[in-house]
Order: sequence, then C-alpha cells, then structure tokens
Amino acid sequence: MKKSVKSLILRNNKKLLALIAVLFSPLCLFAAGGSVPSIGPVRVEFIIFGLILLGVALFHKQTFRVAIIGLSVLLLFKLVFDPGFHLIEHLFGTNPMSEQLMHKGLRQGEWGIILNLLGLLLGFALLSKIFEESGVPDVLPKFLPNDWKGPFILLVFVFVLSSFLDNIAAALIGGAIAIVVFKKRVHIGYVVAIVAASNGGGSGSVVGDTTTTMMWIDGVSAFNVLHGFIAAGTALLFFAWFASHQQDKYQRIQKDANLNVKIDWVKIFNVGLMLAGAIVSNILYDMPALGVWIAILIGSFLRPVPWKEIPGAIKGTIFLLCLVFCASLMPVEELPNASWITALALGFLSSVFDNIPLTKLCLDQGHFDWGMLAYSVGFGGSMIWFGSSAGVAITNKFPEGRDVILWVKNGWHIAAAYIIGFFALYLIMGWEPADNKEHKIINCPVPGCPMANKRESVKEAKTINFIESTKK
Repeated sequence: MKKSVKSLILRNNKKLLALIAVLFSPLCLFAAGGSVPSIGPVRVEFIIFGLILLGVALFHKQTFRVAIIGLSVLLLFKLVFDPGFHLIEHLFGTNPMSEQLMHKGLRQGEWGIILNLLGLLLGFALLSKIFEESGVPDVLPKFLPNDWKGPFILLVFVFVLSSFLDNIAAALIGGAIAIVVFKKRVHIGYVVAIVAASNGGGSGSVVGDTTTTMMWIDGVSAFNVLHGFIAAGTALLFFAWFASHQQDKYQRIQKDANLNVKIDWVKIFNVGLMLAGAIVSNILYDMPALGVWIAILIGSFLRPVPWKEIPGAIKGTIFLLCLVFCASLMPVEELPNASWITALALGFLSSVFDNIPLTKLCLDQGHFDWGMLAYSVGFGGSMIWFGSSAGVAITNKFPEGRDVILWVKNGWHIAAAYIIGFFALYLIMGWEPADNKEHKIINCPVPGCPMANKRESVKEAKTINFIESTKK
C-alpha cells in the first residue's frame, strides 16, 4: 500500500505541486493588513516546515528533492507574505563583510553556519575515506574482542573521540571502522548508536560540539557544561549494550586482523592534521571547516586526496543545509521559561529542528542549566537521522538509515537512553542554572529579564534535586 502511494505521487508530481499551490492559495486571505498569514495561532511557516519534515520521513529515497522543493516554497512564502523578512540581511547581517571576516565576534547572519557545515561535511567525508584507506581499521580486530564487547568498545571509542573532535568526524571515523570490522554488514541499530555516541560525546565539552562551543563563546564557563557527561555517559551505557548485541547477532566482528595490511602512517598524519586544524580553527576563528580544508591542501602534497568521495557526499550536504536554512526561517522568537522541563522538551524538538538556532535562543533567554541543555540539544538529535549533522553525514555511507521508520524502530534504545540519561543527571545534580555573557543569575543587567530587578545580595544559587523537591 505504502509503495503504491509513493509511486502514484512520483508519477504525478507536477499535478501534485499544482494541487498544493491551489490548496495553499486561500492562505493569502489570512494576510490581513500586511500581517503574516496564519491559521489560528499557527503561522504558515510552521505548517510548511512540518510538511517538509513529513515529506522527508515518508519519501526517504527522495529526501534531496523534498528538501530543495520545500526550501523553495518556504523561501517564496517568506519573500511574498512576510514584510519584515529581508533575505540578504538574513544571510549576511548588517555589519560589513570585511569586518565579519576579520572579527568573529561581529559575525552575523546565517552565512557562517552554512559555510561551516558545507566545509565540515565535505571535508570529513574525505577524512573518513583517508582513515579507511590507512589500514588502521583492518588491524583493529587484533585489539577488539570478537563478541558483543567488540562493538561496545567501538562505541565507547567514538564517544571519547567526540569529546574533543567534531561529532561529524567522530561518527564518520566510527562508521569507517564498522564497515571494515563487520565486513560491510552493519546493523541499522548500530549505525544509530554510532551517531548517538558521537553526539553524546560532545555534550560535556566546549570543543566537542557546535552548540557547546556557542555556549563557550557566549560566556558560559567550560565547567558549567562538564556535567553534561553524567547524562551522556549514563545514556551510552544503556544504548551501547543493546546496540552491541544487535550488531553481534547480525554480524559478529571479524576474528582475526588482516596481518598483510601495512599501515600508511602518512595518511594517519594527514587525518591527525585535519583534526588538529578543526580544533585550532574552531578555537581561534569559530570556523573549524577552515582548518580542515587548510589541512587537506597541505596533506595533498604528501598523499593523493580521494576527491571521488565528494560527489557521494554532496547530496547529503545540500540536504542538511536546506533543512538548517529552513529552520532558520522559522519565526521562533522565544522559548518557554528556562526549566528542566523545557530542557527535556528541547531534546525531542532537536530531533527534527536544527539545534543551532535552538541553542542561540536559549543563550538569548539565559538562566539555563547549560550542561543539561547541551546534552538535550546534542544527544536529542540522534533520535531521527536528519536531527543532527552526524546523522546526515553517516547516511551517505549507510543510505538505508534514511528510512525514518527503520531508524526509529531499530534505534528505539536511543530515545529510551535519552530519558534515562536526562533523569540520571537531574537526580544527581538537580537544576543548576548558570550565567552567560549577558544574563546573570543575580541582578541580571538585561532590561526585561526576570532577574533584572532583583536587589538582594549575591548569593550562591541553591540547587534543588528531584528527591528534595518530592519532600516538599
């Protein structure tokens, strides 16, 4: 039934687009007095974005077309019906580009995020192939147990790697190893777990994920993010156990290493150079992709670059950029008040909504528990494949992962692990809001902030954990 519906739609796509145009035309009637069209309290942008996500979920073999068409429709709608929307300003901000290029603090608009994601996804696709060709994955069975503990240790390795590297790189390196040690038979539940391990590993480190780096730049102390590892580590133990058994039953890790393989240490050096470039460029310029591509150019003098990987990664890259840009067009101006309930909900929201604008909104509002938030928006994106850049990147290697139903069905342990990890952190640490650059817990200087009018002396914020709250 499902296949017949899909084939019917694909055969009549022109008629379907015309029908959609007719169905959406009455929405113009809601644009009274120059206001943006809405149906009741829901603005039409959210409806269009919801349809895009639904299309991605249903037509997993046509995700590229769905994203392109969806972005075109959404952008056209914003240009026609939203008088306050300015495309150039949305992309490049109001500061001169020369100043934005020279000073990262003056950077505005979406161009930096889009350019950075473009460079990282394509650059790390090359990194993954270089690492795979280095020979290291072929000798790893010598060190990994040949039962379920082997894939378990591999997930822990990805988790640790992601704590100081970008989650895309960690996921792709883990995927490259899995392809070799499992003889190209990787269970989709294990693919989901690799993404979750890469996303979780960066949640407690200010250099491990884009969202935590954003917090760091905005004045959040590195120590106020560190406790995110409590939730991420607890979640890892849960989902890694189930995913490792899934993989072990599907395809056991190969018993013996290939002793005839010679490790190419120059390629390993190039991989290390790219990873170091990402870290240094991220810290100094807030643009890790720049360091990656400088390293690629330097490494090209030592070993040939596998440029043939670029065409296979370009579609997935454009797809993610379309979703990120669509998310940036949503009129989300504020979130519910900072609380553990809001943080929990944001984890589920980040599985379908880009976590970068969500994190920016939280920083603007202030008074969040940043470690809890980092875990929520970071790990939460693992629940659906297009919820994180690592998920999109790894499905270039494992295209079967683009089926949302298969992803959720076989990766059920990720959603369960998210909830378990969240409440483990809440029980141990409670809700601990902390300062950022503009918002302070006491006497916040931002006009209109809930803490702005407080005049009492500065006191240490008292933390109330779940057990204490139930006694009241």
